[in-house]
Amino acid sequence: MAEVISAIQAVDVRFPTSLTLDGSDAMNPEPDYSAAYVTIRTSGGEEGYGLAFTVGRGNDVQVAAVRALVPLVVGMPVAEALSDLGAFSRRLTGDSQLRWLGPDKGAIHMAAAAIVNAAWDLRARREDKPVWRLLAEMPPEELVDLVDFRYLREALTRDEALEILRRAEPGRAARQAELLESGYPAYTTTPGWLGYTPEKLAALSAEAVKDGFTQIKLKVGADLDEDIRRLRLAREVVGPGIRIAIDANQAWGVGQAIEWLRPLAEFDPYWIEEPTSPDDVLGHAAIRRAVAPIKVATGEHTHNAVMFKQLLQADAIDILQLDASRVAGVTENIAILLLAAKFGVPVCPHAGGVGLCEMVQHLAMFDFVAVSGTRQDRVIEYVDHLHEHFVDPVRIKAGRYMAPLAPGIGARLHPESVSRHQFPDGQAWREASAVVA
Repeated sequence: MAEVISAIQAVDVRFPTSLTLDGSDAMNPEPDYSAAYVTIRTSGGEEGYGLAFTVGRGNDVQVAAVRALVPLVVGMPVAEALSDLGAFSRRLTGDSQLRWLGPDKGAIHMAAAAIVNAAWDLRARREDKPVWRLLAEMPPEELVDLVDFRYLREALTRDEALEILRRAEPGRAARQAELLESGYPAYTTTPGWLGYTPEKLAALSAEAVKDGFTQIKLKVGADLDEDIRRLRLAREVVGPGIRIAIDANQAWGVGQAIEWLRPLAEFDPYWIEEPTSPDDVLGHAAIRRAVAPIKVATGEHTHNAVMFKQLLQADAIDILQLDASRVAGVTENIAILLLAAKFGVPVCPHAGGVGLCEMVQHLAMFDFVAVSGTRQDRVIEYVDHLHEHFVDPVRIKAGRYMAPLAPGIGARLHPESVSRHQFPDGQAWREASAVVA
């Protein structure tokens, strides 16, 4: 009897980071880093793991969205699902009734990402490879067959995508060896959370430089005078040779962003991240024209490949920040990496959330080995939170991500961490309630 997908489990896992203000920014002052944690199980006893990141109560919606998609794939033959993960992804994003909630955006799309990433994790485990290497060793023809070009052809055709991948193919082995030897550049957001005291910001900024990071990021956007003080302090601590990126987390309107950034330019910010609504393509373009040479970066809340296409067509961004779980997982992110390569825009992935560092490193490393072929001006975000809960946590050395060696995408949580942090009855939440009381 053929092996089938026998179950998909979604668990509400939340970490009480609001108690320490880890993750705090202008739009999320007291976040609880959380995940709708997904496990795909097969009738043969195998498992794959994925997750969708939220900052607390969003898990109520996200877990329900995952469960709404379960009937679409439970009962599928495993061989059919894993041999064509492009079709598997479109099965999840193309349901006529659920698509009405999007299409291709919001909680239902992120739920698809969690399941799609779990399927990639399952395939990588079966092939005993980390996902980045699984992708980097695929033939160009198989990679482009994963991409849905329906809405992208005006910006990227199948032939152009094939040419990008074939151009990179001769150097794959050398770049893979280089990646295993020296890793991938990282930057750290750990010093920059908005709720941190000036003393903590200064100490963590100095520590980041000591640890080998050449770029840090600070949250801005709540109070201009405070932003000036914090940026001045950070620049004094790290010196002129370290890049400082800043992130407004969508706090401003277009004109407000341009005005707010004028006094901050004194401190030489490398990029401004999410300066306005993530849906405002033309607004990003206007800000980019007005604030140059400060670069404009966005992507963590960009719903799908179509929006990335428009951001690139409109010359609206200098830095593309894809996210492992915002769009429909690995499969759609392959299309986004190809778009970025076509337009020559560096990809610096977003990873400010539980499990995002573990997952998104695979996409950046695949890009280096098999798509763009470069790490120039490319960095992966790193936050020093919650990695101890993962079976295969990220490895950082001298400010660089070291290439994962374990099979899968890195999303598997320790069972005891899931039990302890399951909401609302896990031990961590009982303890947090006692502290608040």
